[in-house]
Amino acid sequence: MFISAFQSVFRKRPPQQVREAYIALVAQARNPYFFTTLGVPDTLDGRFETIVLHLFLLQHRLRETDADFARYLSEAFFEEMDASIRELGIGDSGVLHRVKRMGKAYHGRLQSYADGIAHADNEALKAALARNLYGTVAEGSTAQLEAAASYVRRLHVILTATDSSELTSGNYTWPAPEAM
Repeated sequence: MFISAFQSVFRKRPPQQVREAYIALVAQARNPYFFTTLGVPDTLDGRFETIVLHLFLLQHRLRETDADFARYLSEAFFEEMDASIRELGIGDSGVLHRVKRMGKAYHGRLQSYADGIAHADNEALKAALARNLYGTVAEGSTAQLEAAASYVRRLHVILTATDSSELTSGNYTWPAPEAM
């Protein structure tokens, strides 16, 4: 506890725009569209997955133009996950274990989504989405999986076409998923 408090004194604080961008990202990821129309389970796991997906898309866009901002977004995500786990009443040793597990899952998803976006066909992306967004669904809908892949592709194009200064301003308005 003392070491983390000591480190926090010397760690550079992220700009307020990071917090604002993260809050907007989470609001986008919690849009009911994902849980109703796309059939992502409205559970802790499902909400985690939609946040990670949107975090990936924004970080992927910013990785070359504003790597510090992308890193700060990751830090905001893990701070939020840590706080959420603690709110559930998990003790310190349990929090560390769960955050480590989330970190491993997070990095695996970043890689699988990057691979999915890199391929022109949708098969790699759909496989990543099936494993992650729909990993706890016994029998998923092919139409919902197709719609999720289409959403990811369209959002990737929109974010790529958006100036990075707009994305990092803290005032970026995410497009309504149902209108895409």
